[in-house]
Amino acid sequence: MSANKKSSRSLAGIAGIVAIATLISKIFGLVREQVIAAAFGVGTVANAYTYAYVIPGFLFILLGGINGPFHSALVSVLAKRDKSEAAPIVETVSTLVSTLLLLVTIGIIIFADRIIAFQAPGLEEEVRNIAILQLQIMAPLALLAGLIGIGFGTLNASDSYWLPSISPLFSSVTIFVCVGVVLWRVGEQLNTPEYIQLGAIAFAGATLVGAILQWLVQLIAQWRSGMGRLRLRFDYRIPGVMDVLKVMTPATLSSGMLQINVYTDLFFASFIPGAAAAMRYGNFIALTPLGIISNTILVPFLPVFSRLTAPENWTELKMRIRQGLFLSALTMLPLTAIFIALSLPIVKLVYQRSQFDAEASSIVAPLLLTYGLGLFFYLSRDVLVRVFYALGDGKTPFKISILNIFFNVVLDYFLVNAFQAPGLVMATIGVNIISMAIFLWLLHRRLNGLPLRQWFLSFSGLIVATILASIGGYGTSWVWETYLGNDNILFLLLELGIASLVSVTIFFVAAIPLKLPELQMLGDRIRQKLGRK
Repeated sequence: MSANKKSSRSLAGIAGIVAIATLISKIFGLVREQVIAAAFGVGTVANAYTYAYVIPGFLFILLGGINGPFHSALVSVLAKRDKSEAAPIVETVSTLVSTLLLLVTIGIIIFADRIIAFQAPGLEEEVRNIAILQLQIMAPLALLAGLIGIGFGTLNASDSYWLPSISPLFSSVTIFVCVGVVLWRVGEQLNTPEYIQLGAIAFAGATLVGAILQWLVQLIAQWRSGMGRLRLRFDYRIPGVMDVLKVMTPATLSSGMLQINVYTDLFFASFIPGAAAAMRYGNFIALTPLGIISNTILVPFLPVFSRLTAPENWTELKMRIRQGLFLSALTMLPLTAIFIALSLPIVKLVYQRSQFDAEASSIVAPLLLTYGLGLFFYLSRDVLVRVFYALGDGKTPFKISILNIFFNVVLDYFLVNAFQAPGLVMATIGVNIISMAIFLWLLHRRLNGLPLRQWFLSFSGLIVATILASIGGYGTSWVWETYLGNDNILFLLLELGIASLVSVTIFFVAAIPLKLPELQMLGDRIRQKLGRK
């Protein structure tokens, strides 16, 4: 859809829609994870599910997520074309993708036992058998992932942001209803040998049903918007189809390389009892705010990057790249300070009940702290990848992703020996830092220079602000626990609320002297939301 024919919303307007919808979806996701933690703790079913979900989840994140390669490829191509051209392109791409992923689904069902054995050679027999069963149940997620990813990109390209951002809610609701009902009927016996299989089936089956509902909701909206129906179309000569595939193919391979790093982490984690489930819980808490903010930043910026790729627009493109990076820093680094200072009370508040006890909290808290350290690097790498996609270059991210596999294996090997499970998260952070450095250097050369020194000095100031904020938050938490305690949920909430407020306040007060235009932009946006002039 050409820019002159499409009514474009402001970046702030799109970001607001995406943020609200994603926030609602993440709240339901949080409730889902709390039900799962209460039902299964870090026991057999949760650990098995973590491995069973590796391949389906890999494909779901790879293909079906907002900002995934399917989403990015369709937005980058359709945003430049008229709406009347969209339906044939979408239907043709959907036909090709569905055919390939149907074969993948069948393969997963047939070879489930070998997949689990390859992924996690260190699993106990009971956990391995449950993981095989769950993987077979969830195998159709492979097909659904591609269709959902296409739906995300198509709806965003038609200027529809609310439904794609809120659609994961349907999956979360299905899971916590199904698992919650089983927990209510069986209670703490759910982790006994008699009921482990029942819990495993309920968990995996609900995951599949939720994905089906998510796809159906998107399909109806896509149909009504005139952006394609559920039909087979094999005309690959349609203008635009090859443009989509040109970006989609290397982008998918590139993102796939990132997921191989996830598999590598879980391979090492299989030799540490309970580590996989603990990493899942810590990762979810970290990714909840990251998911909301990343969608807010990446979704509106991708079409903007795509419209600024001509050399005469590079000055503005550089400015937009800076905006993306520093908005990432201004939103992620305060969270980093909070996770460093308050990881244990956060885990206690979110998960500690029923089967998830104080020992489980002590296992998950260091992982959450470590995940917090990498939030900015994760999001900034994604911002830079989208710039390459907008430039029509999916090969460069792919090549760097291949290189990162090597770095991740090496870092995993050394860091897991030194730090156990948190070392696996540290390895991922190291890989993201390396990726960022390479991407920035390549863009510096391609776009005739980026003010990297200026950006680095400003970012260094934000790092100092983060350190001060984490010290302030930790000190506040220590004083609270020393004199008041946090043994009940009210005191725990107050501790987290006050300490988090202290951290955020210190961060932004320390950031003001840096005079960042993005800080002014963020402040203006917040004041608008609060109804101030």
